[in-house]
Amino acid sequence: KLCEGILNILEKDTKTSCQVACLEALRILSRDKKVLVPVTTKRNMQILMRLAKLDTVEDPLERVSEFPVIVEALKCLCNIIFNSAVAQKLSLELNLAAMLCNLLEKCKDQQFVDDIKCFDLRLLFLLSLLHTDIRSQLRQELQGVQVLTQALESSLSVRWTEEYKAAEDRDRPPLSLQETDCAIEALKALFNVTLDSWNVHSENESHQFRYMAAILRHCLLTTGPSEDKTEELHSNAINLLSNVPVSCLDVLIKPSSQEETDIKYNGMNMGAIQILLDFMEKRIDKGSSYREGLTPVLSLLTECCRTHRNIRKFIKAQVLPPLRDVSNRPEVGTTVRNKLVRLMTHVDLGVKQIAAEFLFVLCKERVDSLLKYTGYGNAAGLLAARGLLAGGRGDHWYSDDEDTDTEEYKSAKPNINLITGHLEEPMPNPMDEMTEEQKEYEAMKLVNMFDKLSRDELIKPMGVRPDGTMAPLEEAVGQYHTNKQDSSDSD
Repeated sequence: KLCEGILNILEKDTKTSCQVACLEALRILSRDKKVLVPVTTKRNMQILMRLAKLDTVEDPLERVSEFPVIVEALKCLCNIIFNSAVAQKLSLELNLAAMLCNLLEKCKDQQFVDDIKCFDLRLLFLLSLLHTDIRSQLRQELQGVQVLTQALESSLSVRWTEEYKAAEDRDRPPLSLQETDCAIEALKALFNVTLDSWNVHSENESHQFRYMAAILRHCLLTTGPSEDKTEELHSNAINLLSNVPVSCLDVLIKPSSQEETDIKYNGMNMGAIQILLDFMEKRIDKGSSYREGLTPVLSLLTECCRTHRNIRKFIKAQVLPPLRDVSNRPEVGTTVRNKLVRLMTHVDLGVKQIAAEFLFVLCKERVDSLLKYTGYGNAAGLLAARGLLAGGRGDHWYSDDEDTDTEEYKSAKPNINLITGHLEEPMPNPMDEMTEEQKEYEAMKLVNMFDKLSRDELIKPMGVRPDGTMAPLEEAVGQYHTNKQDSSDSD
């Protein structure tokens, strides 16, 4: 009843201060789903849309005194749509997404509208998240990618020096809190609208995504008002970059000009890639929420390395530099390589798979190179999943330039334990002092133990097929003998 009373007051022409107070009360009440059930009607939604200036297509935003009412009405709509499935359906019927895009257009070149813009974008994010039909409408009918990209560009105050290259002003102050929040909401909405965008079919789509990637590069090189806000901004930029077709990501490493002092490699500006690497290491060091916090940036870096040679070589030089000290296990230490190798045996299957895949791609999907940096024990999971336990390489093509081993590695290589991946001191052989009878006794004891474990189905002996995949031991041995017999017959 209280909500209905508030909405009845809002339906009338009342003073701005009264409207703001009513909307603030409604915003608090709208957090309760039970309260929303009787008040979520088409009429009430239209009242809030009118107060948010969503029903006036042509009228510009001129009266600054009305801005607080618009902001509070948008906040109420955010709460109601988030908490009510009925409101989500009504939003499609009332064409709310189109009206929000129109309001964004009105915010262009306007002062004092950052809050309006921010909650407009948040509402678009919620609609595109909660209603798949609205997401499709934004992408296909309302040119949502273009509208939201322009909103992001405006929030970041991007200045272009050439196509797909924004000006880099090192003396630029950090974004304000409002600018950062606007950019984050735009990034989140764009992420929803660009889902399933890997297949770019037209030249116009390719241009749109390259343009977006250039803005995201600028976003990565931008800081917010605090370290936490900067991390949140970069995290959402990385999520969106994961939706950009990998063929369009070359704009992340535009050629470096003479006056730029940023990180360079082969004449390319690698500043944005360095930000991604630093972000990845920071997320590893956090030690928690790897699936949500780490896998997006690892997946992005993996695809970049798989497709763009300069990015792969730049990252490999930092993550997998030429081996010199092999006295410690690959997973022991504080380098990025040590941290990633530790993740290869993480309890979360998704985390360990993407960490292993990233290192495998850096090694150009060559098994011998991966084992050199990780040891067989750490890499066994990836190799078993890829059917590469017998060695070889992955399916992707890479350049033929060879890795060069250091003299220290070459001299230590004959004594490196292939399982652990490090140099071990020679250990005495416990069987040297045994008699033949003792050796036979210990061997049979071991066989009986394995037989009992196998019969109790606690373990299942496995072998490697000739094609490098795993199979039950009997099957693997049978296939090996069959292949050997076929080979001798053909001779």
